[in-house]
Amino acid sequence: MNTLIKNLTGMGTMTDQVVAMDFLIAAKTGIQNYAVALTETASPDIKTVLRKQLDEAISTHEQITNYMMRRGYYRPYHIPEQIELDRNNIQTALNLPT
Repeated sequence: MNTLIKNLTGMGTMTDQVVAMDFLIAAKTGIQNYAVALTETASPDIKTVLRKQLDEAISTHEQITNYMMRRGYYRPYHIPEQIELDRNNIQTALNLPT
């Protein structure tokens, strides 16, 4: 992201983390929506398309999760560290200029 924008928003390096988390949440929502749609349709052709889309959404979710874990943005296997990350993120959000 543009350095000027990062400085203006006060987010600095946290911007990548925010974008990645937003993308992760969107991927999770997509997975849920595809799964529901899959259970609601009776058409075999539509089920085939939805299954393919669901598989792609799951793959995308995995890629985002792995990216976030490599960068230290997401610590699903270390709950105390994840809680500390969440607290720091909340504090940063609360300190953003309004």
